[in-house]
Order: sequence, then structure tokens, then C-alpha cells
Amino acid sequence: MFCYQCEQTARGEGCGKSGVCGKQPDVAALQDLLVYALMGMAQAAVAAGKAGIRDRAADIFTCEALFATVTNVDFDPERLTPLIRRAAVLRDEMIKKLRTAGVPSDFPDAAVKFSPANDLPGLVAQGEAHGIRSYPAANTDILSLKHTLLYGIKGLAAYADHALILGQEDEAIFAFLHEALASLLDEKLDLGTALGLVMKCGQTNLRAMELLDAANTGVYGHPTPVKVPLGAKKGKAILVSGHDLKDLEGVLKQTEGRGINVYTHGEMLPAHGYPGLKKYAHFYGHYGTAWQNQAKEFAAFPGAILMTTNCIQRPQSYNDRIFTSGLVAWPGVTHIADGNFAPVIEKALALSGFEVDTEGKSVMTGFARNAVLGVADQIIAAVKEKKIRHFFLVAGCDGAKPGRNYYTEFVEKVPADCVVLTLACGKFRFFDKELGAIGGIPRFLDMGQCNDAYSAIQVAVALSKAFGVGVNDLPLSMVLSWYEQKAVVILLTLLSLGIKNIRLGPTLPAFVTPNVLGVLVEKFGIKPITTPDEDLKAILG
Repeated sequence: MFCYQCEQTARGEGCGKSGVCGKQPDVAALQDLLVYALMGMAQAAVAAGKAGIRDRAADIFTCEALFATVTNVDFDPERLTPLIRRAAVLRDEMIKKLRTAGVPSDFPDAAVKFSPANDLPGLVAQGEAHGIRSYPAANTDILSLKHTLLYGIKGLAAYADHALILGQEDEAIFAFLHEALASLLDEKLDLGTALGLVMKCGQTNLRAMELLDAANTGVYGHPTPVKVPLGAKKGKAILVSGHDLKDLEGVLKQTEGRGINVYTHGEMLPAHGYPGLKKYAHFYGHYGTAWQNQAKEFAAFPGAILMTTNCIQRPQSYNDRIFTSGLVAWPGVTHIADGNFAPVIEKALALSGFEVDTEGKSVMTGFARNAVLGVADQIIAAVKEKKIRHFFLVAGCDGAKPGRNYYTEFVEKVPADCVVLTLACGKFRFFDKELGAIGGIPRFLDMGQCNDAYSAIQVAVALSKAFGVGVNDLPLSMVLSWYEQKAVVILLTLLSLGIKNIRLGPTLPAFVTPNVLGVLVEKFGIKPITTPDEDLKAILG
């Protein structure tokens, strides 16, 4: 195997024997083969699109299949195998449609003619032959951009799939996914075209995040600031982690009147801000963090645990209290495929739950764009009166690799006349810090999940208009952490918007070559984090 799609990849170069995340070589090969099968289907889809033929089943499948290959989502060979076979079936059905319509359908690339092996060892062998280092490229820089594009569309597919679940979609997103997948096998792809596709990926993701924002707020209302307890309440308990609000809603509905309290974990914390979710009386509070103490937290939680998306490290080390849903799947873990959470509820009722009430801190969340822009006049006045000197967006993924204490220290050292905006699971390094307020405006504003990056972008755009300057001229600096492919595509979105001088860490992506990095530095001023003191001095002077 060879995989270097996440930040914690071995030695900062690539995982070759097994993934640091726990991914095994057979799973890595199957994921690579699934992407290869999607490339073949994409070539037929691109031809179909030019002829005005759309196959919605293939569109939706492409999102789901790419999402399944994101870090820590699907580690189960038995679930990956049918996806590979499904890709080949959908490809052949699309080619049949092309022939019926009289559209040329003799594609020379081997991916279009790929036939899945009959057994698992055969599929693994095929996957090993079509790994990411096999992509045709004139040089390492073009291969680097192809890999950047691949990881970008994996993140894009994840956001598009989240939006799809709540009924929002756009054909342009599907069309780009097909275009990007087909380009990965283009032997003649040059550096300029490859870079253009990478930027287009970011632009397309902005639309996907806009749809996701519309989906979440359309179904559950716009988040409002809310105080969330970090303690525990006596009684039976279910912990819901991940990102999927619809699954959380399903758990809340199905546990009403059952004597079970529902807690959030990790990226689910912002769910407490949505009116359509916080209305449930047994939706109690938040338990634990996203990464640092995850194994200990899950082991200590006295109830059932539902994972809705990729926010777990080494899932095979946990026990039978873990359940998964959606695209998430791991060997030996019970999967909820139909939205019926009865197995989770039954397990929760069978377990002890919390025996006593436990008091803990409270944290604030729910500062999405409507909430922040609702006090925009106060914010603008505070800046003009020099009460607020600077804004820092300290956001992104958390992870287990050393060096992430930088973000905690950075937030702790941000001067008292500055405001910290945050989103995504990286905030769990510092989300319970008490930073106070400036003129009634909290100095720490939790804007939501990584899925809510659209909110942060809209706030930045609105403030730039209010001050009559470009986003890059605002007193705003972005200090980002990355772990997996959704963070990659958010970074591409920011770059596609022309946002400059982003600081990125804890380390730079292994798949970015020195020459590609040089282009990003020259064009966008992107730079690695150093130390909190040095970076704050460089930003504030």
C-alpha cells in the first residue's frame, strides 16, 4: 500500500505497511481500486454530459463512493467490495445509454474496460496495480497536483453528500466530480491545466458548502448562541459523534420518552445551536473532545455510542457499544443502514448510564453567520473605536500527531483586544478556554462544524463590504490545522477566493512537492506555522 492523504502519514512521507490511522493494506488497495473504477465511469459520464445525458444514480453514487475513501470513514472490505462492482455496473449502463443515443462510446482507456475480479484477493491485487502512484504524469509536480485534486474532490464529495442527505444538490457539482476523476488518467495534462482544476475544485466546493448550509438551516433553522453543559446527567445515555445532523435528529426522535439522555461528542457540539434540535428536552450536553483523549472517553462513557462520520481514530480498538451509520463502516462494528436506531437504543437501555449528576464547565456555541452578522454593527464600531484590534480564525481539524498543542498555546496568547473565531474539531484543543468579552462581544466565537466553513466565509465577505476593503485587507488572519481531505478542499476553497497569507499546520501536506508549494507561496503567501509567539508577532507587529 501507499497512502499519504492525511496529515499524520508515517514519517511525513507516506504509509506503506499499514495506515497510522489503522487502515490495513487490503482496505487501502480496495479504496484505490474504487477510485480507479470511478475514473472509468467518469469518462463515460463526461461524454454523457456533453450529449445532454444525465445519470443521477451515477452522480449520487460518485459522491458516496468518494466519501467512503476519506480517512477514517470505511475500513470494511465487505462494504467496499460491492461499491467497486457497482461502479462497473453504472459505467456499463451509462455506456449503453450513450450507444442508444448514437454518441461515440469507444473509450481507449483501460479504466473504462476494467472488470472487477471475482474474489477479494483478486480485487486487492487489482487495487495494488492501480494505486495513486500509477497515475500518468509528465513529472512529479503534475502528479502532485493530480493527488491534490483527488484529495480535494474526496472532501468535496463529503460535503455534497451531507447536502444530498437533506435534499440539496446541484448538477454542476456532479459534473465537476466526473471531470476531475477523468482528468486523473489524462496523460497529456499539463501543469497549468492541473492547477486550474485544483482551483476549480475549491470554487465548486464553495457551492457545495452553500448547499449544505442551506440544507442544515432550512431543516433545523439558523443556529443561535447557546450554553452547552460539559457535565453529565443521571440516567441512561447515548453519545452521538461525527457530523450528520439527520442521524442525530433520528436518535433524538426515537429516544423521546425512553428515559435516555443524548449527548454530543466532537463535531456534533454545534448541533446544540440549531432550534430544530435543541428543542428536545433530553438533548442534554457535550461529552469529551474530538481526538486527544478519545479512546479513554469512549471507554469511560457508560452508554451506547453512535458514530455518524469520520471522527474516530483506530475504531477496531473499541467495543460492542460502538455503532456506525451512513457511509461509516468498520469490521466488527454494528452498522445502522436504515435510520432505525433501535439497536443503539436497546444497548443504551441495557447499560448502566450515568449513576449520578456530574457538574462540569459550560461552553458556548451557535455563532454561525446569522448570529455574528446580527451584531455586525457592534463589531464594526468596536473595530473603528480600536476596542477590537484583530480577528483570528483558528480553525480546522484535530489529530493525534504531536505538535497540535500549538493551537492551544496560540489561542491562550492572543491579546485581550483580539477576537478568536473557530470552527471544526480543532477547537477541542481550546474550546473551554474562558477568554471573556469585548463590549459584550465574546472573544471566543464557535461558528460550528468544518461543514460550516461557509458561515466563516460569508462573515468575512460581509465585513469586507462593510469596511469597504478586500478580504485580505481586513484585520483578520487565518491560522488553520488540517488532518484529512475535507480540510484540503476547504483550503482550496479559500485559495480559489484569492485569500492570502494563510498559516497552515501542524505540518504541510506530503503530497505537495517543493515546486507546487513554491507556486502556492508566490501566488497566495501560504506559509507553515512556526511558534505562537513568532506568528503573533509577525501578524500583529
